[in-house]
Amino acid sequence: MASMEQSGSTMGEEPTWAELLVSFLLIGAIPVVVGGAVILSLVGLTLWTRAMLRRRKRGSAV
Repeated sequence: MASMEQSGSTMGEEPTWAELLVSFLLIGAIPVVVGGAVILSLVGLTLWTRAMLRRRKRGSAV
């Protein structure tokens, strides 16, 4: 038993393919969620500023 504990593996048992797949999906989802939030924020801010500029142009033209 002592030789198995000192074999250099500190992780215990190997993860199954399903656990690996879930962990890779979770790790891959983080940049997708963060990137999507950044893109949506930039698009929303761009549309909002354009709407503000249109309102100002209409107000000054009248």
